[in-house]
Order: sequence, then C-alpha cells, then structure tokens
Amino acid sequence: MKTVRDRRASRWDAHRQARRVELTDAAILAIRTHGAGVGMDDVAAQAGTSKTVVYRHFADRTELYVAVCARVAEVLLAQVRAAMDGAEGPHAQTAAGIEAYLRLIEHDPEVYRFVVHRPLVDRSPGADPVADLVSLVGDQVAAVIATRTGDAATAVPWGHGIVGMVRAAADNWLARGGRGDVTAMTRSQLAAHLTELAWAGLSGVTASKEDS
Repeated sequence: MKTVRDRRASRWDAHRQARRVELTDAAILAIRTHGAGVGMDDVAAQAGTSKTVVYRHFADRTELYVAVCARVAEVLLAQVRAAMDGAEGPHAQTAAGIEAYLRLIEHDPEVYRFVVHRPLVDRSPGADPVADLVSLVGDQVAAVIATRTGDAATAVPWGHGIVGMVRAAADNWLARGGRGDVTAMTRSQLAAHLTELAWAGLSGVTASKEDS
C-alpha cells in the first residue's frame, strides 16, 4: 500500500508542477497585456481561474514573481550564451552578448519592467531575484572572458562590471524610450556604443594576458 501511495503522491507532484508552469505562462501573458503593473486579478483572469486557485499553487505574490523571474532568467541566459558561443573572437562575443541582452528587453519591455520594478513583491527584506539574475549573467560573461585570459579570478569582476554597465544603460534606455524621448538611441546604436565602451577596457586586458 505504501508503494501505491508514493506513486499517487509523485503523480500529483508532477501535476502541481505542470500547473505552476501554466500559471507562470499566464502571468507573463497578463504582463504583456496589462503592463508591468499587472495585478493578481489580471493573472487569474488570464489563466481562466480565480485568485484562490493561483494561491493554491503559489504561497503568495512573491512566489509567483520569483517564478516569472526564473523563467526570464532561463530565456535570457540561453539567448546570451547562444549569441556569445556563436560569435568568433572576443570582440564579436562581447557585441553578441550585449545585443542579445538588449534584444530581449526591446522585444519584451513590459516583462522586463515587471522583473525590475517587482510590483507583486512585498517590500520586506529577502532574496532579490533581479540581483540573482544579473549575477548569473555576470558569471556567464566572466566564463567567456576567462577562456581568453586564462585568469578566472580577475575575469569575475570584469564580467560583472560589464553586465552592470549594460544593465544600467539598458534601464535608462528603456525608460527614456517609454517617455517618448526623441534623443533615445536605437537598440543597434546603443549596442554598438556599449560594445566599444566595454571593449576599450577588455581589449587591453586580454591582450596583456595573452602576451604574458
């Protein structure tokens, strides 16, 4: 009998996990429809259910927010990694990674704003999924730099420094575009400028490491 109960529990675990995925997808669609200020009522309506059902699968609003962040992180990391892996040489890899980051923001601006501004999160102290996401991307960039320099320790601050710079510039770019600022650059222009700014520092570092 214990085996039967265990199998049933496992089957329900899989069902609950699948339902969480469906509700996370519904939350992302609701964000795209209603904007970054989406509420739980909007999420429930998009899923064709009630808030009670949503809370049955997510303990609170913060847990749903973290699930959305995890999905965004998965997509962003995959796109940045694929873009950098598909480029030849460190300059092209730098450009490809920055372009991939900005492309996702331009394609899904409300989802990005939702992740950054945390509308469903109570402002109590705790883990910051946005910081975790930026840290993961920084680690990915650092790993690419380390393959060129052979110095994993110093590649970490360089990688995280580049990601921090790109994120700050991207946040400002998205905000200015949202306000209709006619001086805001296009995505390609911003990517080119950020690439040259990052490469001005990286080129000297990688050259000195490779020559030593």
